[in-house]
Amino acid sequence: MCGIVGYVGPRFAAPILLDGLKRLEYRGYDSAGIAVLNQGRIEIEKCEGKLENLLAALDGRTVPGFLGLGHTRWATHGEPSQTNAHPHPDCTGRLVVVHNGIIENYASLRQELLERGHSFTSETDTEVVAHLIEEAYEGDLAEATRKALRQVRGAYAIGVFSVDEPELLVGARLFSPLVVGLGQGENYLASDIPALLPHTRRALIVEDGEVVALDRQGVRVWTLEGKEVHREPFHISWDLEAAEKGGYPHFVLKEIHEEPEAIKNALRGRLDGERLSLSEVEGLDLSQINRGCIVACGTSFYAGLVGKRLIEEWACLPMEVAIASEFRYSCPVIDPRTLVILISQSGETADTLAALRLAKERGALTLALANVMGSSITRGADRVLYLQAGPEIGVVATKTYIAELVVITLLALELARRRGLLTKGQIGEVIREVKALPSKMERVLEGEEEIARLARRYADRSSFFFIGRGVDYPTALEGALKLKEISYIHAEGYPAGELKHGPIAMLDPEVPVVALATKGAHYSKIISSIQEVRARKAQVLALATEGDEDIEADEVIYVPDTLEPLKPILSIVPWQLFAYYVARERGCDIDKPRNLAKSVTVE
Repeated sequence: MCGIVGYVGPRFAAPILLDGLKRLEYRGYDSAGIAVLNQGRIEIEKCEGKLENLLAALDGRTVPGFLGLGHTRWATHGEPSQTNAHPHPDCTGRLVVVHNGIIENYASLRQELLERGHSFTSETDTEVVAHLIEEAYEGDLAEATRKALRQVRGAYAIGVFSVDEPELLVGARLFSPLVVGLGQGENYLASDIPALLPHTRRALIVEDGEVVALDRQGVRVWTLEGKEVHREPFHISWDLEAAEKGGYPHFVLKEIHEEPEAIKNALRGRLDGERLSLSEVEGLDLSQINRGCIVACGTSFYAGLVGKRLIEEWACLPMEVAIASEFRYSCPVIDPRTLVILISQSGETADTLAALRLAKERGALTLALANVMGSSITRGADRVLYLQAGPEIGVVATKTYIAELVVITLLALELARRRGLLTKGQIGEVIREVKALPSKMERVLEGEEEIARLARRYADRSSFFFIGRGVDYPTALEGALKLKEISYIHAEGYPAGELKHGPIAMLDPEVPVVALATKGAHYSKIISSIQEVRARKAQVLALATEGDEDIEADEVIYVPDTLEPLKPILSIVPWQLFAYYVARERGCDIDKPRNLAKSVTVE
């Protein structure tokens, strides 16, 4: 969850750390802090709350020093407070640690450390790491870190430095992201790529179970057992502007407007005219596969529901869709004849990674859909389909959801092609329509002002229902989730046919119902549901296909027509915008909703 940034080099560290934390604050904003080595002593500045509180406390003052660590926290162990904010020192004050993840055996470690005379100042699990490194330190910080972490169970990405090695920064990871930025005479440590963008395009991924040591001259990597690792750096293709707001008031709005481009990017390199060219899955042996399972969380789970329908419809491959946090604790029926598709925009979602490990233990074939290059899930799966959406800074998923839908559509087509169940002409028809989606989405975005007007009108409501059938049902779920996430209004998504089985009792004139009523196989059924809703005096906000003059609702938003399997890609956009403008009207913190973080790297 948390954001880590570190620096060693010839420049003052503090401004680099603070700038990096701004770019990582989407990872957590319960507290923030920095530690800088200043003339032989560690200076720590930290505050509860958002990064702006830390900046206010510093009041423009730069802490001198050329080695430092910064951290922005999403609380797990210990309430958000200045005391629990990172960085955390050891007993002596000669070393300091920042941490992302959860130390599962921290309670027993803490008790043992207390019995050996250590003194704790916080409620966090992180502080045990500082004391373990303190105990193990004999002049080699990297070795002490390796010894300490061999006692730890759980997930972590850490950064540590010591007064005794004033030009050395050490990092380590297990199940939490960590990346090294390579500069000229300076090097960087971060939990995510945006923190590196102003400084370098050369990066090195720290793998699970590795420790890395950075100084001004270079970087060395070892396993926890002390074996040195050699790995080539990679080039970061994202540009700095892509991680900035670009004149929009919020990243979320900017990223909604980037969705037509996200579709183009998701298609780039994967189409040759009307021919599908998914080189990422070439050579993947599907001959023995007889069923599939899509595993994901949150928004990605709803993309999985769409994917299930497309794969079953086009490829006739039986598919299950599982919430990752439930999957690993159930008794999933997976074996070497199962294709497990894992969807995670960050590639670091803890529950989805656990599902990946379980699938591999059972011998299943694994395929990941992710946005972040070099992320844990992309390195563990047998094959990877990158979303290619570029950085998404807003905490809630918008353009990455669109990219997930596009990529899983292409995968469904590829599976159908491999199984000989769609003709070349049928695949070509779908591809022609997919290529038309960016221009159709631009038309949807042209209706932004009308959607903003509706949002202002309904922003004072306390509850919404979203209903849909067929491919519109996952859109109802995702539309409700977006409204909940950024406006804090209670919203529920339902299959329209389920209204009569309980939820209809909740309807009254103060509870608007959003009805996804695009033209398709279930159109007459959703129209009947709308009539049932209106008979209970509830207001209906309908989404309809352009040219539909028969629909009866209090408000109607229109989207261009497309093939029915592709409708979710267009139909969600108005409700992303609606959620955005409702949240704006209510004065919510849209880019950083309360209690949420971009990457859920702990259970």
